[in-house]
Amino acid sequence: MELFMKNSSLWGLKFYLFCLFIVLLNINRVFASHNIFLDLQSSSAISVKNVHRTRFHFQPPKHWINDPNAPMYYNGVYHLFYQYNPKGSVWGNIIWAHSVSKDLINWIHLEPAIYPSKKFDKYGTWSGSSTILPNNKPVIIYTGVVDSYNNQVQNYAIPANLSDPFLRKWIKPNNNPLIVPDNSINRTEFRDPTTAWMGQDGLWRILIGSMRKHRGMALLYRSRDFMKWIKAQHPLHSSTNTGNWECPDFFPVSLNSTNGLDVSYRGKNVKYVLKNSLDVARFDYYTIGMYHTKIDRYIPNNNSIDGWKGLRIDYGNFYASKTFYDPSRNRRVIWGWSNESDVLPDDDIKKGWAGIQGIPRQVWLDLSGKQLVQWPIEELETLRKQKVQLNNKKLSKGEMFEVKGISASQADVEVLFSFSSLNKAEQFDPRWADLYAQDVCAIKGSTIQGGLGPFGLATLASKNLEEYTPVFFRVFKAQKNYKILMCSDARRSTMRQNEAMYKPSFAGYVDVDLVDMKKLSLRSLIDHSVVESFGAGGKTCITSRVYPSLAIYDNAHLFVFNNGSETITIETLNAWSMGACKMN
Repeated sequence: MELFMKNSSLWGLKFYLFCLFIVLLNINRVFASHNIFLDLQSSSAISVKNVHRTRFHFQPPKHWINDPNAPMYYNGVYHLFYQYNPKGSVWGNIIWAHSVSKDLINWIHLEPAIYPSKKFDKYGTWSGSSTILPNNKPVIIYTGVVDSYNNQVQNYAIPANLSDPFLRKWIKPNNNPLIVPDNSINRTEFRDPTTAWMGQDGLWRILIGSMRKHRGMALLYRSRDFMKWIKAQHPLHSSTNTGNWECPDFFPVSLNSTNGLDVSYRGKNVKYVLKNSLDVARFDYYTIGMYHTKIDRYIPNNNSIDGWKGLRIDYGNFYASKTFYDPSRNRRVIWGWSNESDVLPDDDIKKGWAGIQGIPRQVWLDLSGKQLVQWPIEELETLRKQKVQLNNKKLSKGEMFEVKGISASQADVEVLFSFSSLNKAEQFDPRWADLYAQDVCAIKGSTIQGGLGPFGLATLASKNLEEYTPVFFRVFKAQKNYKILMCSDARRSTMRQNEAMYKPSFAGYVDVDLVDMKKLSLRSLIDHSVVESFGAGGKTCITSRVYPSLAIYDNAHLFVFNNGSETITIETLNAWSMGACKMN
């Protein structure tokens, strides 16, 4: 990296990009689609190691989890289903596990809701969604795998007893499958149906993720009775060279309110969001646009980019996200799965568990109309314990101080930074325009002195900074505008010697006008092996999974730092130790 910085020639940049491309190919080979370990998928946990287990994020007592499925609010109870391996800590033997809650924070684990048992799902019960029908009857549509070749169909399940407040038992009627792919569809890339919505014509609609010749597709199906579904002539939307679209999500957002909207909302002053999980990249991308109901076509806004260079729900380890409308609080809530980054299956088998769900977030449309905003649900604040507060502390170049008085391994931290001038912002190298934000973060890390930044938090840090995960901002001058880089850099997060461990420099840009208000806010949720961060009030979100070996339990520290030449003022800092949520 030093050679690259010293040699600013175009050849040097091309060589760096070539190396980066090779690295990304290797990363994608690791994270694109679930690795199958037939000899390990039924290796039940002998014990469960607690050292990196989270305390206020959702995870079952043991074994592997992935996609959140069919979250819903029904008769005063929140339901979360999720992909789960009951027999081991690697992907395999997948069923629908089921948990319920009164507050989306504390959970009761129930018996499995859906598992392979019929000819239409004998080889797999994969992701799907729930819909509350007009007679207040919930129904789940999910993907069934019918053979060893991974051919996929769409099935439905209904509660066996609506009077059971927890809806413990679900049945799969014999008229399944509901949807079988026709000859125009790739039958092995045909999955993850969305929540259904009803149009003005009285027809139900759902989307199913698919792919044809590397074109990602949101296939549209319509039904009058929810039983017989007919494929539309055209997808609702598609995009070239994006690969298979998994876990699509489609929902309206208000132009003038942070309130959520039901998927069947028919009012005015709305835009629509189409989110897709791109199987090749293992990131969740979305666009904002118009839904033309008469022709059933979705068209992204001109400034909303499809695919790799587009907006992400989260710029870190966050995938297969799913939203639902919460009528009890008039909000839309999004869940996302955060996989382990230790990579080797032996690591997860030794731990006895793998995977967590991110903190549920309320999601709404930013006032600019250009992007979504996400913020941890307010119920999380009930877990806040000891608090420390700091106001109006200045940090000159190279200064760092420790936040004491809280548990740094299990904390909620909110800080507002300000600065008096933008004059010292570094020039943004125009050759970086084709790079992803995380590549720029890899070049300009937290230890490389800048002008305005880097400044932020050093989370899960050992006392002498042998280990730490910095979450920070860096401001660049780009022609007449400013580019704000937000990073969550895991490269120094652990001293463990594991070459396969995934330790990326996750990053995204933050869309804020600094000219009038020279302030940036940061919130980080720190929970032993996860750091979820929200920049500028939730405009940019980054989730990192890290595995410190020194900075654990009471040996974890939290620092605030400034490695820029511009003095930074911490206007306010509020930090809390976090209690543990209840899981059963």
